[in-house]
Amino acid sequence: MNLRSVYYFISPKSRLVARKIYYSPFDLFNSLSGRKKKMVPNKGDIFIGSGDFVEQGKHHLKLLIEYAKLKPNHSVLDVGCGIGRVAVPLTNYLLADSSYEGFDLVKKGINWCKNNITINFPNFNFQHIPLNNDLYSLTNQKAENFTFPYLDNSFDTVFLFSVFTHMQPLEIQNYLNEIYRVLKPGGRCLATFFVYDEINESMISNNNGTYIFPYKNEGYRLMNEKVPSANIAFNEKYLYKMAGLSKLKIENKIYGTWSKRGDKSLLDFQDILVFEK
Repeated sequence: MNLRSVYYFISPKSRLVARKIYYSPFDLFNSLSGRKKKMVPNKGDIFIGSGDFVEQGKHHLKLLIEYAKLKPNHSVLDVGCGIGRVAVPLTNYLLADSSYEGFDLVKKGINWCKNNITINFPNFNFQHIPLNNDLYSLTNQKAENFTFPYLDNSFDTVFLFSVFTHMQPLEIQNYLNEIYRVLKPGGRCLATFFVYDEINESMISNNNGTYIFPYKNEGYRLMNEKVPSANIAFNEKYLYKMAGLSKLKIENKIYGTWSKRGDKSLLDFQDILVFEK
């Protein structure tokens, strides 16, 4: 059993505690040595994946500007905002009279964002939504029935980094429908996925690939069948049908490096789809 399997085996709450304990020496050293950076959470509190917190945030901002056509005066919605990785660089990009809304199901991330971002940037608002997800949070509120707490036609830009990679089809369909509703006409949504087709499906289904999804379902594959939200990859045609049902138009597709298909200079690990209303 590898480290990833052990991580998925324990409960969502235990995963957060385990990470906190694992990185506690590092965080203590940074605190005592004065190396702790402002507007950067402790490493043990970051639950949103690997990579440098600051550099990843800057990279995602570049992706939003390049592909979602994000402008400083836009109203934006950060779905699954985590612990503010994209919100932090946005504080230096969005104008003071623009608006930022973010929500996430992990309360500790929202609390950090309120205490470190909203206190200095009142146009940045964060909400904790206790949705069920077997990777992060076990509750009775299902994402497939969740209505975003925002009015129709509210946002110029919506984005989701590493959110749809942890959601089931019915949940994603509902979110795509809600994104269409809250986007302004002409607004864009940038979201990351793990996408496969008939050509590379065999590579990601066995140990020949770098990121493995061995469990096949109709239209999608799972990394871990006991924790369905751990990581999920979607058949490209299946995903396009979901987008069509939501009335969102797929404006652009940029393959990421995870499947060794990415061939552009501005890359992300995951695949990127840009939707337009």
